Amino acid sequence: MNWDDARVFLAVCRESTLRGAARVLGVDQATVGRRIVALEKSLDATLFLRTSEGYALTAVGEAALHSVEKMERSALELQRQIQGLDDRLTGIVRVSTTDSMAIDFLIPAIARLHQRHPDVRVQLDASAQILSLAKREADIAVRNTRPDNPDLIARRIARWPVGLFASQAYVDTNGVPAPGSAFDGHDLVVYQPYLQSNKDLTLVSEPLTRGRIVSSLSSGLLVRRAIAAGIGLGEIPVYMGERDGLVRLWPEQTRPLPYDVWLVTHADLRHTAKVRAVIEVIVEEFAASSA
Repeated sequence: MNWDDARVFLAVCRESTLRGAARVLGVDQATVGRRIVALEKSLDATLFLRTSEGYALTAVGEAALHSVEKMERSALELQRQIQGLDDRLTGIVRVSTTDSMAIDFLIPAIARLHQRHPDVRVQLDASAQILSLAKREADIAVRNTRPDNPDLIARRIARWPVGLFASQAYVDTNGVPAPGSAFDGHDLVVYQPYLQSNKDLTLVSEPLTRGRIVSSLSSGLLVRRAIAAGIGLGEIPVYMGERDGLVRLWPEQTRPLPYDVWLVTHADLRHTAKVRAVIEVIVEEFAASSA
């Protein structure tokens, strides 16, 4: 099995349909189908069961998958090592981050990068989904969690306390909740994944039991915008709340854990000139927030 066939096989394994695999590979569905039929014929083996729900691996296919995943790891490692020796300040660097950090930090950093190195192009992905650096889905990630993969190099570039905020309009209309009141009579906005975590729900260590959760949102940026719109009280990093011009409530209280920002890249890529250039401007942009 050559690497081109392996890529098609992996795509079908991971997507379970020809249509999904075709989308990932950037080819048409009929091409993927023909490639799978030809692969099975060349191996004289049935790799997939065709079902109403898609393609499912046979026992032979499961065995092949382990070997093909080894091929993928070797190919990706070779690609990273070659790129790691690249000293040209040109080409694409893929960066993954959240929508908040993309707007507040990464876009200004890209503007600075373009002034210095106009031939380096940044492909920016801003979503809640964490892309894999090991699989080369991204070259750099800016995250609020530190990865545990020993092949990844993580550097903390910011640490902010997390406080309680409201808009001035909300405070003018509803006043400030009393500490210890469990937000009695107040409207709250919360981060949706936190709401689904089955933890004891609090904002800056204050229980939510008597407050009204009027909106749950899928990203930190949406929480910030909801607070700014006067929908309710919310918990966000202090730096961002102050940047948005919001009113900080109970300034003596913060969430027990601060909001850390980590810059992550693969060990094989950290010396690549274009990756170093992007890292440099990102670090500068976050350093300004601590100045």
